[in-house]
Amino acid sequence: MTKYRTNLPQLNGNLFLTDGGLETTLIFKKGVTLPHFAAFDILNSDVGKQLMRGYYTEYIQIAKEHKTGFILESPTWRANSDWGEQMGYGTLSLALMNLKAIKLLEEIRLEYESKTNPIVISGCIGPRGDGYNPKHLMNSVEAEHYHSTQIATFSETNADMITALTISYADEAIGIARAAKAHGIPVVISFTVNTDGWLPSGESLKETIEWVDAATDNAPAYYMLNCAHPSHFSKVLKEGESWLKRIHGIRANASSKSHAELDDSVTLDVGNPIELGKEYRILHDILPNLNVLGGCCGTDHNHLMEIYKACSSVWQKVA
Repeated sequence: MTKYRTNLPQLNGNLFLTDGGLETTLIFKKGVTLPHFAAFDILNSDVGKQLMRGYYTEYIQIAKEHKTGFILESPTWRANSDWGEQMGYGTLSLALMNLKAIKLLEEIRLEYESKTNPIVISGCIGPRGDGYNPKHLMNSVEAEHYHSTQIATFSETNADMITALTISYADEAIGIARAAKAHGIPVVISFTVNTDGWLPSGESLKETIEWVDAATDNAPAYYMLNCAHPSHFSKVLKEGESWLKRIHGIRANASSKSHAELDDSVTLDVGNPIELGKEYRILHDILPNLNVLGGCCGTDHNHLMEIYKACSSVWQKVA
């Protein structure tokens, strides 16, 4: 039985933390080879499972110490059929990997959750193609059909919700939201943007969020921004505009480099964790419902600690 699927605790306005740049941490700091940037693949070994457990634990310890909620995001961003096929996974074996990922998060929640540290399990899905440079743009019907397979798998587990990270155009977001609604599981849509604050598809962030809400009857529980630096998207967030109330979460990159520069980089740019924390604090004044904080490429638990320190005073802690 799911624990929070019908009542997501982060919607109550309390501060929730989540993890950082899973794939960049594994590659650059743990020395793990990830084919196609697919973290779920390491769950095939006991060593990989322990490595993943240790990764999450570093973040959860921050949440426990400071009595905040935590969102456990599964390592399944690449566990859809197109990426899985490139790695030799068929429909059944890919479904089993998604199930295995949620099972690991259940074990972690059982070990670490307390009354002051509610832990929400999220099944992570990613874009069908390259989130930085989408080449084949599906219409919303195609996107709903495509993503329904992975979403259906998560709906049959104890995952409380689904988070779609690094989405780069409206129709894919609409399809994901409709598929999640059809399978009775809450969904969060997280968009990425280029250095100009616009989606890689050329769509504006404001209009995209408004389009998705209009096309799905406000199906997403909320929206997030990820895989971009605050300096990239803060310029399009105009204080006081009503659509900003729909953004509850930020998972920013450590680096202010463009997507193209990050793709070409052979070293990890960790940026300045203290400055990143300050930029998150500024975002709170613009985003009235912001209460889910984490990181993306280049960030680790040290960045999350600085983000928490900079921001904790303006959020009500979990009682």
